[in-house]
Amino acid sequence: MSAPRLAWFKSSYSTDQGDSCIEVALAWRKSSHSSDQDDDCIEVAATPTTIHIRDSKDRARPHLALAPAAWAPFVAHAADAV
Repeated sequence: MSAPRLAWFKSSYSTDQGDSCIEVALAWRKSSHSSDQDDDCIEVAATPTTIHIRDSKDRARPHLALAPAAWAPFVAHAADAV
């Protein structure tokens, strides 16, 4: 298994003045239901307080953020919708 891709972004507590900033990384994983042949997939990155979900075709930012307690109901609903 390959190492997850890290997406770095500047912390909201950092200033725009330059050197006084903190960068944070999210480890994004591709959905196990996605194929390796195209970019039509969902990627997920988890932190202790938030599950980030994004479309692999628009990796610039997460499009959806869920509390960990909401993750299982979200996945169950998505599976029923297919």
